[in-house]
Amino acid sequence: MAEVYNCSEPAQVLEGTRLARQALGRGELVVIPTDTVYGVAADAFSPAAVQRLLEAKGRGRQSPPPVLIPNVGTLSALAADASEPLRQLAEAFWPGALTVIVQANPSLDWDLGETGGTVALRIPGNQLTRELLQETGPLAVSSANKTGEPAAGTAAEALDALGESVAVYLDGGEARGQASTIIDATKLEADGTGTVAVLRAGAITADAIREVLVDATVVEGAAPEPALPKPADPEAE
Repeated sequence: MAEVYNCSEPAQVLEGTRLARQALGRGELVVIPTDTVYGVAADAFSPAAVQRLLEAKGRGRQSPPPVLIPNVGTLSALAADASEPLRQLAEAFWPGALTVIVQANPSLDWDLGETGGTVALRIPGNQLTRELLQETGPLAVSSANKTGEPAAGTAAEALDALGESVAVYLDGGEARGQASTIIDATKLEADGTGTVAVLRAGAITADAIREVLVDATVVEGAAPEPALPKPADPEAE
């Protein structure tokens, strides 16, 4: 039976995060709070776990999940080229509600679905989740709901949606922040020029991005290309 742990209680948060780490290590799913909504997480480097996540949500491989990371250093490991402009974005908006699609490091041994060689990355603003990520490493995370249903703003709502498909639920209180802004930075050049497309408007405005990437062209309302991941939930995030 899935367990829910109240992370406002010291004993429960210790027990819950310990069991969450163990569950993720076994390829199981864990529900976690973020600064936007609740997310359902899987080991990003376990293809079976990622497939389990997609099945729990009722999604196909054409909708690969984004990946939450613990720190900016992980960006260098997962992106094909962690250029200075990408680092500027990270320093300006992470931790926070900006999801950045980049070309993935081709040497990575993972299978997130039909990504077209890209990956969507974010450092969440929730401290509990960042601490968990420090222990587990990158996690594939999507909103904790069935596809097409409202995103879960509480652990109880996530439990109602996903039930026994999840091993551990970490209850960090209400999570109903504004959705992350999703940008395609695959055409951002190392010298800061190129184009960045805002695929979904959210908490970070296009103007705020322009203030950081002064030499790039930031376009709004662009449709994602077929080869790019199309994270459509609030935790697409």
